[in-house]
Amino acid sequence: MTDRCPWCKDDELYCHYHDTEWGVPLSDDQQLFEFLSLESAQAGLSWITILRKRENYRTAYKQFDINKVARFNAASVEKLLANPGIVRNRAKIEASIHNAKLFIDIQHKHDSFAGFYWRYVDGKPIQNKRRSLREVPATTELSDKIARDFKKLGFKFLGSTTIYAFMQATGMVNDHIVSCHRYETCRELGQGFKV
Repeated sequence: MTDRCPWCKDDELYCHYHDTEWGVPLSDDQQLFEFLSLESAQAGLSWITILRKRENYRTAYKQFDINKVARFNAASVEKLLANPGIVRNRAKIEASIHNAKLFIDIQHKHDSFAGFYWRYVDGKPIQNKRRSLREVPATTELSDKIARDFKKLGFKFLGSTTIYAFMQATGMVNDHIVSCHRYETCRELGQGFKV
């Protein structure tokens, strides 16, 4: 029996995500855009709902090609709204297109979104030492700050709770509990991480 963070329970898809992706530091802009878009779509829903729709999202969102998503138009929105494989929420869909444009603006101003994003922690993942799921917060002062900054830039559907989930997913924080088999691996990945 593998020791895992208890939130993934015994769901095969959740366990695979937990064991291969969650908490791994990411510096690839396309992957960061995918997670930013999926976390935004998840707002108010469970993450497993989004994971089950992830492949449909990848198809509908052109493998999360940022430039292609930024060029989506009104017809694209209607097509997405008719797609039963994704969350059909007009505000979230329109926000994802809007956010893609802002993502590109950041890339132009800072060479990469990753460089901009990781400056919040000087390029070094935060290594927490949580002993139980109860110790893992929904937000932190840092996620509050990033959410405020993103809001000032015009991003939508990216409040502090969503941003903290994004930070966890992309390895900015290692929130695997210390007894989890992935804790040490993600800690080591964080030590060798470079943006």
